[in-house]
Amino acid sequence: MARASVPQRRAPIENPNVTAIIPALNEEASIGKTVRGIIDAAPSGLNQVIVADNGSTDRTAQIAREAGAVVVHEAERGYGAACLAGLAALPAETDVILFMDADLSDLPEEAQSLIDPIISGDAQMVIGSRALGKVETGAMTAPQRLGNWLAPTLVRAIWGVRYTDLGPFRAIERRALDSLAMADRDFGWTIEMQVRAAKTGLRVAERPVSYRRRVGQSKISGTIRGVFAAGAKILFVIAREAFGDFGAAEKRKRPVTITNAAPQSQV
Repeated sequence: MARASVPQRRAPIENPNVTAIIPALNEEASIGKTVRGIIDAAPSGLNQVIVADNGSTDRTAQIAREAGAVVVHEAERGYGAACLAGLAALPAETDVILFMDADLSDLPEEAQSLIDPIISGDAQMVIGSRALGKVETGAMTAPQRLGNWLAPTLVRAIWGVRYTDLGPFRAIERRALDSLAMADRDFGWTIEMQVRAAKTGLRVAERPVSYRRRVGQSKISGTIRGVFAAGAKILFVIAREAFGDFGAAEKRKRPVTITNAAPQSQV
């Protein structure tokens, strides 16, 4: 199954406006440092940090606000649901969206390398590849490594696009993301984005990033149930995108609701 033709390089974004979205669920031990870290790193054009609180029962939302983030709430549990809530709260002027995790596994100072190719017009989406970078000992489990090999292998076999990772640390041009009609509300978010980018012919780049041991327990790799659920969903998304809709069109009609969103503030 061939991918779409790659679009021509576009003109650089002269005055970029970047918003960082950080999904978070019970990350009070790390969210403050994560928010302050990306603000202090000050990648070009960073204008706002949005923390999408995914039903935390601890002080995640409060600490995120105190650190300088806008907080939106999504009660439905799921990584994709949180990301969609963050997207629904984007300022109208946002050109580039940066996604990163809340657990201090990503290095904020490496965000610039993900944003630069989009600002320059060389790419529409940039994935932070842990496979090309440096992974701290113990930061990735064996199932994670297997999944990050298997899924890209399947994508290359079906669509002819070579990815090395499904890393959550990534940046994408807003117009490009809009064109993907993202819909997955849980574990399939990252692979859905990459598969649809391959299918629609987005100009995609990868940049090496570091990966540290996370603070706290992972909601996916930290439990056997989470590992199997994530793996099954990733394979389901690949099959759905390759061979059929499997009800995804109906799910895309569901509205995204945001409750108790904090007033927008500038970084």
